[in-house]
Amino acid sequence: MSSEPIAKTLTRDPVEARSGPAWMVLVLVCACQFMVILDASIVNVALPSIDRDLGFGAAGLAWVVNGYLLTFAGLMLLGGRAADLFGHRRTLAAGMFLFSASSLVGGLATAPQVLVAARVVQGVGAAMLAPATLAVINTGFPGERERARAFGAWSAAGGVGGMAGAVAGGALTTGLSWRWVFLINVPIGAVLIVVAMTSLAGARTGRREPLDLTGAVTGTAGLAALIYGVMRSTDHGWTSAPVAGPAAAGVLLLAVFLVVEGRFAARPLMPLRLFRIRGVAVGSGMLLLFGGIAVAMWYFTSLFLQNVLGYGALQAGLGQTPAAVMFMVVARIAAGLLPRAGARLLVLAGCGCFLAGFGWLSQAGAGGGYATAVLGPTLLVAVGIGLTFPTLMAATTAGVPADDAGIIGGLANTAAQAGGAVGLAVLAAAATAGTRAAPGGSTAAEALAAGYDRVFAMAAGLGLLIAAVGLLLPRRAAAARPQDASA
Repeated sequence: MSSEPIAKTLTRDPVEARSGPAWMVLVLVCACQFMVILDASIVNVALPSIDRDLGFGAAGLAWVVNGYLLTFAGLMLLGGRAADLFGHRRTLAAGMFLFSASSLVGGLATAPQVLVAARVVQGVGAAMLAPATLAVINTGFPGERERARAFGAWSAAGGVGGMAGAVAGGALTTGLSWRWVFLINVPIGAVLIVVAMTSLAGARTGRREPLDLTGAVTGTAGLAALIYGVMRSTDHGWTSAPVAGPAAAGVLLLAVFLVVEGRFAARPLMPLRLFRIRGVAVGSGMLLLFGGIAVAMWYFTSLFLQNVLGYGALQAGLGQTPAAVMFMVVARIAAGLLPRAGARLLVLAGCGCFLAGFGWLSQAGAGGGYATAVLGPTLLVAVGIGLTFPTLMAATTAGVPADDAGIIGGLANTAAQAGGAVGLAVLAAAATAGTRAAPGGSTAAEALAAGYDRVFAMAAGLGLLIAAVGLLLPRRAAAARPQDASA
C-alpha cells in the first residue's frame, strides 16, 4: 500500500477551517480541554460524600474515577480517527453532548450503577473531545506562530484544569453538594456546543472510508486492558492475577493491533507510516515519559502537603495554585519562543528545571515548611512543565497531513494518559517501598516523607530520560515538517 507524499498533502487547503474568529475558536478548544482534564480529578474530593449518599463501598467507589479514565484513555485513538472521517466540528459537538448529558445523569443519580455508567459515557465523550481539539488547532491555525500560541493556551488550560480539580471539587461539595461536581458541566457544555456549531466550519474530510473495525476493537481493548491492569497494581502485586492477566491481554491485543494496522488494514485506524515523521515518533515517546512527571508533580505533591504537612484537601489544592499559575504563564511564553528557539532547546531547558525542582523536592523531608519544602521547588517544576508540555504537543503534531490531524491528536493524548497511568503505578509502588524503608523510630509523617522523597528523585531521573530522547528532536521547529512519508 502506498500513500501520497506528505509534502504534497500539506499543500492542500486545511481539511476544516475556522468559520468564526480565531479568539472564539481558541476559547472553545481551551474550554473543552479544561473540562476534560478537570473531570479526571474534580470528583476525588467528593468521593466520601458520594459514598455516604449512594452506598458504594470501598471497591465500587474506585470505579467513579476509573470508569472515566479507562474509557477516556482507551477510546482516544478511535475518537481521533472519527474526527478525521466525520469532521472536527461534528465530532467535537457530539463529544460535548455525550459529556454534558452523562454529567446530568451522574448529577441526578440515585444508585451506584447509574453513576458509574454515567462516568463511563462521560469518558467516551472526553475521548472524542480531546483529539478533536488538537485537530482544530492543527488545521484551524495554519501559521506556525499562531499554531504555537494556540498550543500554549490549550496546554495551559489542561494543566490548570488538572490543578483546579481539588479546589473546585472541594468548593462545590462543601458549598452546595457533590452533585454539582457533575451538574456544573451541563450549562457550560450547552454553551460550548453552540460555540462549536457557529465558530467551526462544517467541512468533512472528503473521504468516504469505512472505519477500521478490527483495528478499533483490538486497539481500544488493548489499551483499556493494559491501563486497567496497571491501575490495579496499586492494590495488588505486579505478578498477581488481577494485574498480570489484564496487562498481558492488553499487550497481546496491542501486538495484534500493530500487525493489523501494518499489514492487513486497507484504511488503518492508526497509519504506521506516520511514525516516519520524526516529531511523531520522538514526541509520542517523550509524552509517555512526561506522564510520570505530571503525576509526580500534581498527585504526589498534593499527598505530601496533606500527609506530611497536615493540609486539608482544599488547602492542598490552594497550596499548588502558585505552581499552576506559573505553568500557565510559562506555557504562553514558551509558545511564543517555539518558532524561534525550536523544540529541542525548550525541552532541554524544561528538563533542567525538572532536575533542579524534583532534586530539591527529594530533600524536603518532614521538617520543612511550605515555602522551602514545596513552593520553591514546585515553581521550578512548573516552569519545566510550561516549557515542555506545549512544545511536545506541537512537535508531535507538526508536519502531519491535515487528513490525519485527528488521529495524531488521539495518539498524543493517549501517550500522555498511558504514561500517567503507568507512572502512577510505578511511583506509588516506589513511595510504599520508601515508606517501609524509613529508619526505625520515624514518625508516620517522616516515614511517608521518605517515600515521597524517593518518588521525587525518580521524577528527576525521568527528566533526564526526556532530555536524552529530546536530543533526537529537530534543532528548529520548522524542521519538523517531513518531505516524504510514502509507504
